[in-house]
Parts: sequence; C-alpha cells; structure tokens
Amino acid sequence: MNGEITGHARLGRRTKDLVKRLGPEDVAIVDHADIDRVSAQELVESGVRAVVNVSRSTTGRFPNPGPLELVRAGVRLVDAPGAPLFDLLSDGELVRVEGGSVWRNGTLVAEGTLLDAATLAESLTAQQGRVTHALEAFAENTLRHLQEEAGTLAAGIDLPPLRTRFRDHHVLVVARGPGYKSDLRMVRPYIRDFRPVLVAVDGGADALREVGLAADLIVGDFDSVTDGALQSGAELVVHGYPGGGAPGAERLRRLGLEFHTVFAPGISEDLALQLAYEKGATLIVAVGTHFNLVEFLERDRAGMASTFVTRLKVGESLVDAKGVSRLVSRRVGIWPLAVFAATGVAAIVGAVLASPALRNVLESMGRAIGNGLGL
Repeated sequence: MNGEITGHARLGRRTKDLVKRLGPEDVAIVDHADIDRVSAQELVESGVRAVVNVSRSTTGRFPNPGPLELVRAGVRLVDAPGAPLFDLLSDGELVRVEGGSVWRNGTLVAEGTLLDAATLAESLTAQQGRVTHALEAFAENTLRHLQEEAGTLAAGIDLPPLRTRFRDHHVLVVARGPGYKSDLRMVRPYIRDFRPVLVAVDGGADALREVGLAADLIVGDFDSVTDGALQSGAELVVHGYPGGGAPGAERLRRLGLEFHTVFAPGISEDLALQLAYEKGATLIVAVGTHFNLVEFLERDRAGMASTFVTRLKVGESLVDAKGVSRLVSRRVGIWPLAVFAATGVAAIVGAVLASPALRNVLESMGRAIGNGLGL
C-alpha cells in the first residue's frame, strides 16, 4: 500500500462528473469533503488506483462510510486539505503518488496523509457514537427551513399537463443515489411483472439505460445526465427553484428539446416523488433515493425540510426498492416447473430401483390399495 503509483492526473471538483472520464491508468484529484458512498462506489468502479483529495475525505460531521469503502476496495486515498493541486497540475499530466506524497517530474507538489482502513474504521466507530449531535443539528436546520417553506410544501406544487399517464399506475422513481445499482437488480422482476411508469431523476436516466430500460419521464436540473438520455424520447421536466432559477432549461434549449418547468423547493427527487403522487400513482417505488439518517446527513444541505415533508406527504404510497424485492411474487414459467418436477420424479425412481427395501414397501402399498378396491 505504501509503494508508488504512477498515473495521469485527472482533476475534477465534482466527483460525479470526474468518474465518467477515469480509468485504471489515472490518479484522481478531487475536492470532495465527506466522500459519500455513491461517489466511493463510482470511483472504485472506474478502476482508478489512487485518489488525492484537497478536502477532508471525512470531516467527522456524521458517520460516513464512503472513504472506508474506497480504501477497502484497494484504492489509495490521500487527504491533502488545502493543497493547490488544481493550480499546480494540468489534466493529463503524469504524477507519482508515494505514500501520502504527490510528485511531478521529480518535484514534490503536495504532502498529504495516507488514509488506511484501520484508522478510518476507528474514526467511523467514533462518529457513530456522536450521531446524536449530528441529528440535533440536522433537526434544527430542518425545522428552521421548514418554517420558511411550510406554505409552499403544504399547498403543493403547480404541475403541468403531461402526456405520461400516472393515474392508477405503479411508478418507479430512479435516482443515482446510494445502492441504486443493487436496487435496480432487485426490482427487475417487479418491473417485468407490473410494468411501472419509469421516472428518472437526472443521472437515473443513464442508470436505467445501463440495464436496458428507458425512462418515460426525466426530472431534474440536468447537470448529471447525458445528452443521449435526454434525447431518448422521454418527457422532460426541469426543476426550477423558488426565486425563478431553472439551470437545466438552458441546456435543453441548446439541444432543441421540449420541456416543462416546475418550480419547487428541495431537491429533484422530492419533485419526482411529489409529481408521481399528485398525478395519482397507486404505488411509488424508490430506487437510489434518500431514506435513512446517514443518507440525509450526507446531502450536507442547509435544510432538508422539503425532503422530510415530501416523504411524510407521499408516505402511504411510497416504498423502498429493497422492500419491493422482498414482497413481490415472481412469476415462474411452466418449463422450469416441468423440468424441476421431472428431476424430482427421476430421483425418486432412481432411489426405488437402487433400494430393495423401498421396492418392497411400494409393492406392499400397491397390494393393499388393490385389495381395498377389490382388485
């Protein structure tokens, strides 16, 4: 672990964008305080062998397993808070990471701390013991912003007429959040059996495409979704923010795509859930959305009031994908059953032929049945 790693520096202040252009021959230079689990998983999947972070990979603000997952997967993680690597390095330059040091052409450009699994695990345990304080801060933040957004949240949002039909349908909302890949694998039988309306939140559209599915509707500010997904024929809803900003609209105009704009507080997955609920969905199944405390804290938002209230509002219709995979009954074709039955019969016949005792029992049963029937 302390040997040197040489690769091309790939710089990106937004990890979710950087991972799209990383490979095994690269060294990722990031600026990501509290590397979350999704980012850690995507960094591992990129094949990158070393990550140098100019922020603290775990600040202690909440129990954050992301850095530990990254290191346990064999990726070298170096924290160099404040190091001017984004000023000193150019994308594609050859760099060498040795221990916690970063070198270019024999010159030391940053000295950081090499994070190991044992230290990160110990830190995570300590953070879990302090989660009460994080929860108190989160609750205070949420209550403050809830007061500011209460009117809008209670009244609901103005929704445009859509060609996508939700009334009396199941809806699958896919966000590229924690565990989205495993969630999608688990709900494939559900998708096959119930054919829900597929609603993607930004990069969730690409997540669906990766498993051979296409979104019926995409919601978001469109900062993390590919042009191909946007041009796939899905209906598009831009998430506009209170005050008038709608950052995704300009991109869609440049692409020449039609879209609706809905102004709502909170994050785009909140809008997707509310849209499905208000349009009459009978069941909303969520993939990769935020459900537990750590996932909420990972967002590092000034307030997650709308996310909290949205889940209260749609709660009677909302289930997590993990729950669906445990509840849905899978349809089994007749041929697997026939093969299974034939295998069972063959095993019984084989056992009878191989065992004189079993043959005697069956012959006795046959005579008893024949006598009872007068044969």
